[in-house]
Amino acid sequence: METLSAFAYLASGILFIFALRGLSHPTSAQNGVLCGMVGMAIAIVTTLLVAVQSPWIILLGLAIGGGIGTVIAQKISMTALPQLVAAFHSLVGLAAVLVAGSAYYDPETYGIGFRGEISIGSLVEMSLGAAIGAITFTGSCIAFGKLQGIIPGKPITYANQHIINAGLGGFLVFLIIMLCATQAPTFFWAIVALSMILGILIIIPIGGADMPVIVSMLNSYSGWAAAGIGFTLQNDLLIITGALVGSSGAILSYIMCKGMNRSFLSVVLGGFGAEAGGAAGGADYSDKQPKIGAPEDAAFIMKNASKVIIVPGYGMAVSQAQHVLREMADALKHEGVEVKYAIHPVAGRMPGHMNVLLAEANVPYDEVFELEDINREFGQADVAFVIGANDITNPAAKNDSSSPIYGMPILDVEKAKTVFFIKRSLGSGYAGIDNPLFYSDNTYMLLGDAKKVTESVVKGME
Repeated sequence: METLSAFAYLASGILFIFALRGLSHPTSAQNGVLCGMVGMAIAIVTTLLVAVQSPWIILLGLAIGGGIGTVIAQKISMTALPQLVAAFHSLVGLAAVLVAGSAYYDPETYGIGFRGEISIGSLVEMSLGAAIGAITFTGSCIAFGKLQGIIPGKPITYANQHIINAGLGGFLVFLIIMLCATQAPTFFWAIVALSMILGILIIIPIGGADMPVIVSMLNSYSGWAAAGIGFTLQNDLLIITGALVGSSGAILSYIMCKGMNRSFLSVVLGGFGAEAGGAAGGADYSDKQPKIGAPEDAAFIMKNASKVIIVPGYGMAVSQAQHVLREMADALKHEGVEVKYAIHPVAGRMPGHMNVLLAEANVPYDEVFELEDINREFGQADVAFVIGANDITNPAAKNDSSSPIYGMPILDVEKAKTVFFIKRSLGSGYAGIDNPLFYSDNTYMLLGDAKKVTESVVKGME
């Protein structure tokens, strides 16, 4: 039976690898999800048959958790997915802490020794799993609060934050050493408590504009927490799965940091969102007036254009305007206009947010381009149609060193002959700063709900 379970866990691990491979492209994403589901089903069934003495309790837990998950999946909106992901990460972290506590208080069941006589290697693994899990738990709770609007999205900074975090990190290492030396429960729970405090202090200084990277990084943390506990439990599948999640999350975070011109090390240490330019910063545009356009004007100009580049943002997600946006694009293509979509790495509130929404509306994959592939084309575009985006098009990132987004690569929509900006108001984005592009001579603001305004543009084309 042990050999059979090892093969089953190996098969699950391979399916998880295929799942990640499939998710690397929209055309293979469904197959990737299917591989992941099959792999998880094999893992659960194998665990129930081999490693669980009272399967009915586990089945009851699966029924309760599965029922809650089903209800959430049916009711959750696309715009709420980022905070849902953050909430789920917190549960993974909390699970790692609870499993570590279970192993600490009942080591015989897990085959790692006896109470007070746990092997040093297992104590280190247990401590790291509990520490990373606790950081993931509270950090994800803070990320959820910022994304949900419960906690202000602006960076919440404090004096000497990096020195304090470094000191607490050093003290955490000391507590792990003391746990290994004494095996006293006081040190175990001190590790958990201090790690939870660190999770809060690491994430709270990060601004809303940088939150997509943090969601990805917390995903990585949850994977490493699971891997650490996998070593303690001597569970190969948990080690493989945790390592896959941890490494893939870290790689994605690195790619996003590169796309935002951020330091990957600063993301890991926390607080990088507050370093880019200090507080809200930036020039004052209160004395300037934007040009307010009409949907009919936008329809006329775009129908007579030769090339239109569409830039989707979170406002499109909020209003669920992706379907009418594709309808607008189809109408333009019928008029002989070349249409492309430009996606910024952190558009929306989680990696790939805009890609998922456009795929839901059956936008052809070959019309969707990432920042580095499309940016050079804005200079040849007649129209840049920005629907609900803000910070990812803000020129202050290039020319205002006092801006909190300074240094972040943006979509160069200002280079298009005409820019149409659909927004509910002239309010700021996640970074909390004005966008000078609103007041540019070639920019027209189409104020209102993204879906309703786009519907008016489509009607104007008719």
